[in-house]
Amino acid sequence: MGKRILIIDDEEHIRRMMRITLEAAGYAVGEAQDGPEGLKLYGDGANWHGVVLDQRMPGMDGLETLKNIKDSDPSARVVMASAYASIELAVDAMKLGATDFIRKPLTPDVLRNSIVAALAKSPVATPATPQPLIQTITMNGFTILDDNEAPLLDERERRFIVVSPNGERHDVLVEIESEPLEFVERMTGHHLAGDSTFWTAQARRLLSDFLWHERKVPPMRRLVLKSLDPDKLPVAARWRS
Repeated sequence: MGKRILIIDDEEHIRRMMRITLEAAGYAVGEAQDGPEGLKLYGDGANWHGVVLDQRMPGMDGLETLKNIKDSDPSARVVMASAYASIELAVDAMKLGATDFIRKPLTPDVLRNSIVAALAKSPVATPATPQPLIQTITMNGFTILDDNEAPLLDERERRFIVVSPNGERHDVLVEIESEPLEFVERMTGHHLAGDSTFWTAQARRLLSDFLWHERKVPPMRRLVLKSLDPDKLPVAARWRS
């Protein structure tokens, strides 16, 4: 018998699409129409290998359901799905122990890839308290890792490793243009290039946004950060290299 996946989603047609996709890939599938029913079916997790969990549901939402699942089974592999998500919501889900965060509307390939990637990961118990900083984020089956071994040839460069759902690793360069660097320095009085983790965070955000919206590795393995949201200035003003 194939590995068992539980789908928790309040929309029947989406559950049907997921079921057809996963059963065609050889999985055994169960369904629940809301968080409480999903928790009852999941139990202690002994009969399930993974969960696909909708974020926006009436009553108990996805994050609350995720927290309850992880409380009963800390090593649960849970793939969150939402049409209304943001990067911040994805990070919140990771802090609570989600394995991946995928964007609706789903394609069969994205769903299959995210399940394959989730099941390939070793089960890791969630810490007792949510972690304030997430170093790796997985979206649509792609995982972002900092490339700490690659030397920076230019202070405007940030290098990352993107791991595809099939496990293939891609070196991705994010280049920060002079305009946002000079804008922050002019407005805050701080030169935050070089080793500053402020710009590393902005570069990671750009890469995360691309993977979230495009669901593929950047063309030529390169992105360019051309501007900065002015709302980030208060954060930059408090940052030091």
